[in-house]
Amino acid sequence: MRLSQMLFVTLREDPAEAEIPSHKLLLRAGYIRRIGSGIYAYLPLMWRVLQKVSQIVREEMNATGAQECLLPQLQPSELWKESGRWDTYTKAEGIMFALTDRQKRELGLGPTHEEVITTVAKDMIRSYRQLPLHLYQIQTKFRDEIRPRFGLMRGREFIMKDGYSFHADEESLKKTYQDMHHAYSNMLRRSGLAFRAVEADSGAIGGSGSQEFMVLAEAGEDEVLYTEDGKYAANVEKAVSLPADAEPSTFKSFEKKETPGIETIEKLCKFLKCSPTQVVKNVLYQAVYDNGMTVLVLVNIRGDREVNEVKLLNELTKLADKYGGKTVLSLTVPDAESLEKWAAKALPLGYIAPDIGDEYIAANKQVSAKFLRLVDKTVVELKNFVTGSNESGYHVVGANWNSEFKLPELVVDVRKARPGDRAMHNPEQTLKSARGIEVGHIFQLGTKYSKTMGATYTNEQGEEIPLIMGCYGVGVSRLAQAAVEQSYDKDGIIWPVAIAPYHTIISIPNIADTEQMEVGEKLYHQLNQGGIETILDDRNERAGVKFKDADLIGIPYRIVTGRSLKDSKVEVVDRATHQSQEIAIDEVVSTLKQWITEKIQK
Repeated sequence: MRLSQMLFVTLREDPAEAEIPSHKLLLRAGYIRRIGSGIYAYLPLMWRVLQKVSQIVREEMNATGAQECLLPQLQPSELWKESGRWDTYTKAEGIMFALTDRQKRELGLGPTHEEVITTVAKDMIRSYRQLPLHLYQIQTKFRDEIRPRFGLMRGREFIMKDGYSFHADEESLKKTYQDMHHAYSNMLRRSGLAFRAVEADSGAIGGSGSQEFMVLAEAGEDEVLYTEDGKYAANVEKAVSLPADAEPSTFKSFEKKETPGIETIEKLCKFLKCSPTQVVKNVLYQAVYDNGMTVLVLVNIRGDREVNEVKLLNELTKLADKYGGKTVLSLTVPDAESLEKWAAKALPLGYIAPDIGDEYIAANKQVSAKFLRLVDKTVVELKNFVTGSNESGYHVVGANWNSEFKLPELVVDVRKARPGDRAMHNPEQTLKSARGIEVGHIFQLGTKYSKTMGATYTNEQGEEIPLIMGCYGVGVSRLAQAAVEQSYDKDGIIWPVAIAPYHTIISIPNIADTEQMEVGEKLYHQLNQGGIETILDDRNERAGVKFKDADLIGIPYRIVTGRSLKDSKVEVVDRATHQSQEIAIDEVVSTLKQWITEKIQK
């Protein structure tokens, strides 16, 4: 491609809308253009990158025996209501674009395709002889993000590979799950990215085991906790750990102490001269289930730890049946407006005790009459601890479970793990922290969808058995931007060779110089004929402008037909290192072929 004929416009200043380096660079370098909030046009350079990423994904998926298909983007609401996720996606998370057609039928624009693929399986899979089966697609998805940001990282329209497998037993599912782990690792390795596979929360997709694939980058939205021995890595939402041992309590007897105006753990510990590990903190939440029922949740947790709200949400979802619901629509710390709706009298906020009475909850059909009491594992063994007294301005010290306070029956792990904690698998290992961008996620769904939607197969004994499912997603457009976020410098993008839009750019410093143009044209044709994707910068611009643009757009190798022509050579610059060398004109094609082959892993 000749740059003079390409839709190519670069910007010298960072666009105001862009917050992170990759977003700024993709806009400045003319890869994408914003059309609306969270909606971007993929311009020619970007489309080539996306095609290359898609091809790597396609090759790795096909190598596992998966079959490519294409599923509808418009999805009937009936399918989502059948699975129980319509309210979750349209109300609780609110990320599905929902619409009504002229026949008054509700439809959704697909954020994901579990319901559709399960319907296909229900209609077409009859016998165990058809299993296992693995289908995938590469397609545009739609999610109504509350706050679209970071360009292609969190957009409302994006390209994704999603795949779904069907099995007769768990062993078959686990084999495909491992195949996907291997395939996803290959995808990222071949794309030239540094990454880490981590344990993850399954979220609204559901199922049992799940794993995220994180591209490591400082601007990553996700925090990853890992051990240096390589035996543990997890998203902070999922991570578990051994907290530091609690310090022995300095209080030997139960006593109520005046603590005026002290409503934080930090102030309390300073006032009482105690460790936060001796404190039982009582955190109040308000959960609303999909049937409209509000449940007041009291979590007892150690004073030096924070509640992991993802873990808490998972525990509350497990209890949905108890309250007549299927899922949790919202989980919040109640504000003043919420308290007015359900509190029978003013709560001693900041001084709540583990045994706060249910009489604080006013009679209301839509509010559970009793607090749901959950105790985190961190406080179960505490002795002579400090906690609230249910009276503003007072705390109690020297308290014990099953003496002054009854230990709640529901003991859970809802604690947020953090860097420095000891690892569960080896207490000598401590958790380290890194930032990552999630570009892939694989799930063992089990029978979550097949049972709900009636997708079964007939086994060898003639019994109707629910299909066992797996689900596997890769954000194609997100992966492309993650590559930029991981690799750039002050001059612009540094694309990995495997997914760069072109391998080489020929910069002709002076198009009025006949020799420079002739050599540039000759190399342009030879390189392209030799399988080396090449751009010819034949624009009537100053050499400095061309060099700056070449660095900005991040093409791996730049060939300059300049002063070295007098020695029958051209200058070749490596974008990643800025190192340059002069190479004989007749050796350029073979040299670049060798370099590119070494960089593109199979």
